[in-house]
Amino acid sequence: MCVSEPNWKGKELATSMIDTSRIEAMVAQLKAVAARAQGTDMAPVQGITGVEKPATRVDFASVLKNSLDEVNAAQDKSKQMSESFSMGNDDVNLSDVMISMQKASISFQTSLQVRNKLVSAYRDIMTMQV
Repeated sequence: MCVSEPNWKGKELATSMIDTSRIEAMVAQLKAVAARAQGTDMAPVQGITGVEKPATRVDFASVLKNSLDEVNAAQDKSKQMSESFSMGNDDVNLSDVMISMQKASISFQTSLQVRNKLVSAYRDIMTMQV
């Protein structure tokens, strides 16, 4: 049985459709970040669109509060949808109620795991000898 080679006449190869400039820009960005991490280069990181601004400082307490507020909002929405469905509102589907309940559950479990990691890190830091 003879296997014939595919007919490529009139067709462009898939590799000609890849935009290599973006890949090269990403590789350059990764190299610049690695150099900055090693402390050998203090030049700003070049992105695809040009020079990126340095990252702004973020208050940890505000980020934590915002994420907890989002978890609370998801739980409130789930509770309202559940109550609305149980009261017989035709505008609320059972699938929407179940999805919102799962979203609230997942966001709560995620926040619980983050809390556990923070407590563990705090304990590790407190037991370190200086």
